[in-house]
Amino acid sequence: MTNITNRAQSRSTARLAAVQALYQMEMENTPLRVLLHEFHNHRLGATIEDVEYADAEIDFFDDVVAGVDARRGEIDTLIAGKLAKGWSLERLDKPMRQLLRAGAYELLARADVPTGTVISEYLDVAHAFYDKRETNFVNGLLDAIAKDVRR
Repeated sequence: MTNITNRAQSRSTARLAAVQALYQMEMENTPLRVLLHEFHNHRLGATIEDVEYADAEIDFFDDVVAGVDARRGEIDTLIAGKLAKGWSLERLDKPMRQLLRAGAYELLARADVPTGTVISEYLDVAHAFYDKRETNFVNGLLDAIAKDVRR
């Protein structure tokens, strides 16, 4: 049971780190290889300014970050198709875009992760940054994407 709990925790940490990495990639236009190297060596499991960062499942982190990067066009089209009329992906703030991209990627490409787990995990990430209204938005949007890509 402890191994399952540890794996779940390390994946939760990987998801939060992936959203942060994707945000950094967009803000600073950091190349994927450089970004992954930085997170592997300086963020994941590190202690920075007396804050200890939890260990993350590195392969899972890499898959989410690289997968979003590789399939961004497809992912963005999926997300944009679920936004309310008059809204565009560019209108969403940058952290929200990355959170939705990571969640949509998992729904598209990680059939090994149950739909409920994906949505629940990204709701947890959303709670770290947003209030209830925004987390409800994340829930609805990821649920709508799941209905399209996981029949």
